[in-house]
Amino acid sequence: MRDRARIAVLVSGGGTNLQALLDREKAGDLPHGEICLVVSNRKGAYALERARKAGLPALTLPRKKGEGRAFEDKLLAALKEEEIDLVVLAGFLAILSEDFLRAFAGPILNIHPSLIPSFCGPGYYGLKVHEAALERGVKVTGATVHLVNAEPDGGPILLQKAVEVLPDDSPETLQKRVMEEAEWVLLPRATESLAREIVAQRAGENTNERREERP
Repeated sequence: MRDRARIAVLVSGGGTNLQALLDREKAGDLPHGEICLVVSNRKGAYALERARKAGLPALTLPRKKGEGRAFEDKLLAALKEEEIDLVVLAGFLAILSEDFLRAFAGPILNIHPSLIPSFCGPGYYGLKVHEAALERGVKVTGATVHLVNAEPDGGPILLQKAVEVLPDDSPETLQKRVMEEAEWVLLPRATESLAREIVAQRAGENTNERREERP
């Protein structure tokens, strides 16, 4: 029986949240999880270089317009080959279909740079989220880790952390503070929590199987 959940991280850009996960794993804060695969839907994403530096398989699966099914079939095949238990979306800008969500048996986590339900859903990603928060004049924003379902940013919330908006903030400074104070804290914590649940469930299933095998 594997004593750690096998994790795939899906990325589209620089991979700062991926790096936060790698750093926490190296520090021993991800004892029940093991990052085994990094997949990007964009060629040249710096996150792939972060994966290579960490000695991890780094796979590029370009997602061309109108080819979502082919992309998801290749992604599912890669996850199956690596026996992935848990998928983490860390700055992954492609929306996964309901068919994909049904086909992948394990949980899928996402990190979003706002306090859902504020500034979320289609069109809200990256700096656009922080631009919207500043335009609205909110005094507090933050980040949310949630499970993924068919509704963009609509899955069950697992963790949230508030971050103060300062009077002289720009979208860039606010983005940096939300990452440092919330995203890089919450995502490793939620990932470890789910990995622990996966390992515990597997242990329970094995125990039941052994009981059933007894005469």
